[in-house]
Amino acid sequence: MAWEREVFGLSGPLHLTNIDWNNSHHRRSVAASLVEGVYVLERDRQEKRQALAPPWWDFFHFKLVRKLVDDADFAIFGAIYEYKPPSSHFNDSIVSIDRSPRYVIAFRGTITKPDSFTRDFELDVHIIRNGLHQTSRFEIGMQAVRNMVASVGDKNVWLAGHSLGAAMVMLAGKTMAKMGNFLEAFLFNPPFLSAPIEKIKDKKVKHGLRIAGSVITAGLALAAKGKNPRSRSEDPFAALSAWTPSLFVNPADHICSEYVGYFEHRKKMEEIGAGAIERLATQHSLGGLFMSVVGRGAEVAEPLHLLPSANLTVNLSPSNDFKQAHGLHQWWRPDLNLKCNIYKFK
Repeated sequence: MAWEREVFGLSGPLHLTNIDWNNSHHRRSVAASLVEGVYVLERDRQEKRQALAPPWWDFFHFKLVRKLVDDADFAIFGAIYEYKPPSSHFNDSIVSIDRSPRYVIAFRGTITKPDSFTRDFELDVHIIRNGLHQTSRFEIGMQAVRNMVASVGDKNVWLAGHSLGAAMVMLAGKTMAKMGNFLEAFLFNPPFLSAPIEKIKDKKVKHGLRIAGSVITAGLALAAKGKNPRSRSEDPFAALSAWTPSLFVNPADHICSEYVGYFEHRKKMEEIGAGAIERLATQHSLGGLFMSVVGRGAEVAEPLHLLPSANLTVNLSPSNDFKQAHGLHQWWRPDLNLKCNIYKFK
């Protein structure tokens, strides 16, 4: 029997009967719903049942153009949607339509069911090892992004993903940004692999640990530059700074909550006059720098969470448990208590 959460008529944002594309809540809710559509597409395939997925995109006048299928387990991990609004929408709300996407490429996260869990978990491990870029699933998704941008331009394409899918969006978005293509991106509960400093209740202890971490990281970064002269002129954030993806995190979700401290700490370091240290530290990870210093830097890829700019939305509404805090459904609720900040790398 289908989960209630997979049925749009029971769990979807039915209150959004008229989409205003200038409204950030509407854009976030639609993007999250399209990602949920990918989850339900794969569950439809696994259960060999009557399709429950179409209402997740039909309700917002999107058309499913293509399913993205993993070549290892043949699971559906992504989808390409095309926005096909009725002609009356253009007549009634031209301004609102201007901010609408033409295409959305969406990626789901891990499904804890036997038909897909083994492969999904393997990819989760690749994220931990900074090796997602080496997987065939990512290459399939990345090629879809490249082809779509080449066909319709970066201004007409949105990316959206949840959890593992958010990591796919992060890597694809970074790759495109380095080529000068800045795609609008929605990352729901994106993984940030780090010590759980954000869980510490004492603000002074938490801030002290972050300052110590920044000083050590900046010091190792300078040592690495001294050892590798070619890196002295390189600025890994320069090409990415103009890309401002939208990140949606819940502080009760340990998988993504460190993004809160990552960006807030940068602001605090500026306020105490240590901005130069933090600007250097925020571009590096301790693990990668250690490998560089000991001579194994070529083996270490850039961690996904290193990000110069972001539109960060934090859900401050209480969560009953981790499952709810990490869940996708929270992001289209109309009664959320949200804190939003835009962080620009300077």
